[in-house]
Amino acid sequence: MYNGFPRYQRYICRSVVAATLTSSSLISPYALTQKAQAQTAAYCHFSKDAIAQKESLRINALKGNPDSDNRYKALLKQHADSLRQCRSRTWPKDQAVWLRVYPCDARSGGIDEILDRIVNRGYNKVYLEVFFDGQVLLPSADNPTPWLSALRSPGTEQVDLLAQTIQKGHERGLQVYAWMFTMNFGYTYAQRLDRKGVLARNGRGETSLSFVRDQSQVFIDPYNNQAKTDYYQLVQAVLKRRPDGILFDYIRYPRGSGADSVATKLEDLWIYGDASKQALYNRSLNNQGRELIQRYIRNGSISASDVKAVQDLYPTEGAPLWQGRTPSENETVASLNWQLWQLSVAHAAQGVLDFLAVATLPAQRAGVTAGAVFFPDANQVVGQGGYDSRLQPWDHFSPSLEWHPMSYGVCGHTGCIENLVKRVTDRADPSTPVIPALAGTWGKSVSNRPSLEAQMQALRQKTPRINGVSHFAYSWQDPEFDRDRKFCRLD
Repeated sequence: MYNGFPRYQRYICRSVVAATLTSSSLISPYALTQKAQAQTAAYCHFSKDAIAQKESLRINALKGNPDSDNRYKALLKQHADSLRQCRSRTWPKDQAVWLRVYPCDARSGGIDEILDRIVNRGYNKVYLEVFFDGQVLLPSADNPTPWLSALRSPGTEQVDLLAQTIQKGHERGLQVYAWMFTMNFGYTYAQRLDRKGVLARNGRGETSLSFVRDQSQVFIDPYNNQAKTDYYQLVQAVLKRRPDGILFDYIRYPRGSGADSVATKLEDLWIYGDASKQALYNRSLNNQGRELIQRYIRNGSISASDVKAVQDLYPTEGAPLWQGRTPSENETVASLNWQLWQLSVAHAAQGVLDFLAVATLPAQRAGVTAGAVFFPDANQVVGQGGYDSRLQPWDHFSPSLEWHPMSYGVCGHTGCIENLVKRVTDRADPSTPVIPALAGTWGKSVSNRPSLEAQMQALRQKTPRINGVSHFAYSWQDPEFDRDRKFCRLD
């Protein structure tokens, strides 16, 4: 099986993107200072005594005890130092967790409790969800975007959970990244009358709302200028809070179920939005090429009579031309249809790349680390001429980004997870950080997935270049605590 997109995409990538905006994981007895060693164990998890002491001080500090408050702050710094030392000597160097916060976390001490629990588990990075399900983690009093603020209760207009988490994370030695949906703009965005033309459409006139049918995925046409403007402004607003990095998720098209998970014909592609169609027509290099592309998009194929009609319309042009095409003397109608299909697939994939380039530009200008989150198997050819409908050309993502492959293989052992990660490392530039996202829990198998420890040790053996991993998600590690936070009500 050839794993990649058509040769046209490679041509378009070059021509268009260029112009578009240590030893064991157990800590050695001699690796840390005596104090740090007493507090941390394997994978830099803190001891039960250290955790209990910190929690007791946190609770008493909340009650207004100034001595406990001072001791709590001192202990936070001590734990930050211990974590930093431990992670510098323990594989992997970076251990991150994906986190969503809820309105109730705005209560006094809420963010402190969550971040303390994250440090206790040895994490030194947090990937905080700041744009998801059509809402943003910005205060409603300072939200210049077309999306609702996640925190909307009366009296919380000034509460900035994003800024708070970054600040409090830094106090604990944590790096805090902003994790954002990208081409999935959310259900509320789709309800805006002034944004109807922004949505991606396939050849059956569907948007992702009717295609996915879960009312949560609203994918946009990546060629649409309004979509680019809205998202660019969102990224700028997030970057004002100075996160340590920014991760872009949902850099793809929707995936349907069953046969709809594979694009095998033109109408399966999400290129029927006005902006996308116009951009595709503009890939023509002469009038014959433009007319033939238009007929192909309109009818789903071209016929011999279409070819003759186009030649008659523009008799002075030798052959229809478009980006990446080199005419030959032996062409048939069938070969022209195949070339137009390949061009259309490449055009759809290029839209993903172009939108990611726009999304990452503010981070690049601000000097903030940017990363791309993707499925390692979402860029594959399927069968004879079909493609994974997500059309996620991650192997063409910029090597200057962090690559975060969602390695969620489920096979009862680590083999399928190892293979997903190796597929990425084999294609990544040696200078590109590859940081696999793993799903699971500590100490036990869940949903036919081995424990996080088992997955991490397998990756260390299979892909030795890996020196950072992330765990999806915090809610899996602490489900009861997460449930209480999610469903509580602010007084």
